[in-house]
Amino acid sequence: MSSVLLIVKIQRSSKQLNRTLVYSYIIAGGDRALLSSQEAPEDDPELGMLSLQKVCEGKKRVLFIGVSCGLSAPFVAGQLDFCLQHPEVYTPVLLGFNPTHQARDEPIPGCTFTFRSVAQRLQELAQRRKAFLINPAVGPEAISGSSRMKGGSATKIVLEVVLSAAHAAAFSHTPVANDGILQHMREYERAVEMTYQHREGIAALVEAAGRSLQNEGGVCYLGWGPMAFLGLMDASECNPTFGAGERKKRWRWFILTQQDFISKEVWTCFVDYADIRGFIRGGYKDLNNNEGPLSSLGPDFCIAHEDFLHQVLPSLTDRDTVLLIYTQSDDLHEVVNLGRKVREKTSNIHAVHHRTDSVEALQQVTFCLLGVFSLLNKLCIFDTFWQWELSTKLVLNAVSTGAHILKGKIYRNHMIDLQVTNSKLYRRAARLLQKLSGQAETECEGALLKAIYRADKLTEEITSCDITAHTQVARSAKKVVPLALVSLLTGCSLKQVESRLEQRQILRDALEELIP
Repeated sequence: MSSVLLIVKIQRSSKQLNRTLVYSYIIAGGDRALLSSQEAPEDDPELGMLSLQKVCEGKKRVLFIGVSCGLSAPFVAGQLDFCLQHPEVYTPVLLGFNPTHQARDEPIPGCTFTFRSVAQRLQELAQRRKAFLINPAVGPEAISGSSRMKGGSATKIVLEVVLSAAHAAAFSHTPVANDGILQHMREYERAVEMTYQHREGIAALVEAAGRSLQNEGGVCYLGWGPMAFLGLMDASECNPTFGAGERKKRWRWFILTQQDFISKEVWTCFVDYADIRGFIRGGYKDLNNNEGPLSSLGPDFCIAHEDFLHQVLPSLTDRDTVLLIYTQSDDLHEVVNLGRKVREKTSNIHAVHHRTDSVEALQQVTFCLLGVFSLLNKLCIFDTFWQWELSTKLVLNAVSTGAHILKGKIYRNHMIDLQVTNSKLYRRAARLLQKLSGQAETECEGALLKAIYRADKLTEEITSCDITAHTQVARSAKKVVPLALVSLLTGCSLKQVESRLEQRQILRDALEELIP
């Protein structure tokens, strides 16, 4: 996702400078994946190859950068294999954060290659500069199995450093300087250090967001300028990672009867918006995505501030948290005006604000907000923007991750309520069950299938299906892994387990209580 936002920014800058557009992005699932989880297309290598062919039609030379943090996505493997078959046009680059011997080696349906075999071929060609493999070790993620924090941030840093160095060399007609790359990397290091100097401010945001999710409220990011895209990205990643999904919200209606003139209170429950949502000032005009406006797909794809005002603001309460994301370059009058409207509905409003050395912008907004988390960056002006983005990403990742931890979505440092919507997540869920239960692989996979199909006994019809069929059914299934784990360890029926899980507000607490 970080790579997509980078390309969008470069395209916008190229248009402003009247330069030829030489960058394009491809994302599994298309532009829908920018705003909502689309895991199934990651399993389709042919779709990846066809998407690459379409974008590169008529091109004579293409540098293709495939990003798969865990070296696992068949979608990317199909693209890289296609590049290797056409070396006269394509120079393939693989960016990920595992050694090649840990790349996924499971057979890909309909293919003669695995991700590992593709990575190994790239590794051999890299010795002759016919291909490139960039796979630095970044260490384990804070939450086991989630690549959106370290992996996503490292992807952003690597691509920005490489492409900015390439642009500088091309426009100045000078070779790439290693010292310049090192200096750029150190600026990112400084940005990370400065961000985490604000631990108390970040902790306050995490606690506020966590309280909202615990109380069936939501979190909304309202952003201005390029920083706003990071809010969209962070929100879109929560559903598959934490099983965030949709939440229910209650409205109170009063009915006045003619007969007794007595007011009767009626509660109506309906599905509202997701736990965490992002909105940007200009909507799709600012996003500048390949496919243009997607609002017709439904409320989840309405992303402008105007959409927030119409869809979300009327039902906003103190259970909800609103986070404004802006810099000193944005229209502070707009920030203040929208902040006032939000303040009328909830006192739980905060801001992440970036500036250089002026406090004027901060003073203009502080009066209408509960808390303003200001990041004072004393960085080189040329590089400031990139560091602001990284800092914002780190803060938002901390807020959304921490909030879901407080909601109980993490159990023993694992994403216990992850969605099982593609082969990678299916295998991860099966391994997680094996690790937490200590039981055999076949038993764990059987328990997983029972939870997906809500069946206490597996039929031949179920067991004869492939993983793709299982993940299609799992798209509409809730709490698959928790159900499988508890039933596996207790022997209780799925209905019994489901009933007991629903009685507890915090999933982690329920698991601690139910698991012997």
